[in-house]
Amino acid sequence: MSFLSLFQKKRDTAKTAKERLQIVIAHERDRAAGPDFLPELQREIMQVVSKYVDIDMDQINIQLDRDGDCAVLELNVTLPDD
Repeated sequence: MSFLSLFQKKRDTAKTAKERLQIVIAHERDRAAGPDFLPELQREIMQVVSKYVDIDMDQINIQLDRDGDCAVLELNVTLPDD
């Protein structure tokens, strides 16, 4: 403990706990909300694929998975045999 720390105002533990809880809640809200851009991204990807391949839109599956800090965009396209 330094000499100057004796004169500093002590932080209230309740205030510190409240700030930490607010940070945790904000992070959880971000995670739960999901990306707003995903429906638009799906539509644009489907347009691009259908531009080059004659395919039914039901044959395209797009999924976004989160694992910790990592997000994975998975695109499955069933191509026609011909």
